[in-house]
Parts: sequence; structure tokens; C-alpha cells
Amino acid sequence: MKKDIPVHKVTDLAIAMVPGKEDKDMWDCYLLNFYPKPLTGVLVSSRGYGELDEKPKKTTTLRHFFEEIESHCACLIEPIQTSLFELTNEYWVSFMLDNYMYDKKYVFVTGAISDEHFTTIPFLNCQGVMIR
Repeated sequence: MKKDIPVHKVTDLAIAMVPGKEDKDMWDCYLLNFYPKPLTGVLVSSRGYGELDEKPKKTTTLRHFFEEIESHCACLIEPIQTSLFELTNEYWVSFMLDNYMYDKKYVFVTGAISDEHFTTIPFLNCQGVMIR
């Protein structure tokens, strides 16, 4: 029965957007693993949606697979163009930990990725925007 299925929440995972070092029009998106154990079978699905110039706009859905992400580290997911910050950017993460499959959706709403929301990004020791 549905009530017999345990529900575990994702607590020690984050997505961070960090400005690129060489190109100001490109940022990097990272997955941060705060769990004390490595994650296995990590699947990240990313997409953007919203309005640009008063017209509906959707990006292609990208899927990234990582066999294992070590504990207490950052893993580069993808570069992202700053022009896409005008859209809502969604990252859906699924992974295995202790023989249980977890999933969580991270959503950067329009305007969330900006200097005013900067914080220090753990494991990378730089400034960026993070959702935990």
C-alpha cells in the first residue's frame, strides 16, 4: 500500500550557479553533494521555460548522467548562457543512496540568478547563487 512506502527527503544536496571565469556570458551549473557518502546513478534533467519578448519560450531538455558523485564535493553539470536567466531554469535530480532512490526539483525562477543573491559556494570557494 502507498502508506507502507517510506518517504525520504533530500536534505544534503544543492544546485549552484557560478559565473564563468573566462566568458562573462557563460556561467557554470554545479551539483553539490553534502552527504557523507557518495551518490550513485545520478540523473540530472535540466530545462528552461517562460517568456522572452512576450512570446512563450522553452529550451531543449538536457539529461546528464553521473555514475558516482563523491561525498562533500561539487560536480559540474553544464554551462549555461546568461541570456537564459530571463527564463525559469529547472533542474530535476534523481540519485541512489543506501539502496533508496531520491529525487528533488530545483527551480531558479526568473531573476533569481543575479549578483544580489550571491553567497559563498561550498567546495568551490567562490561566489554564486545556490539552492539547497
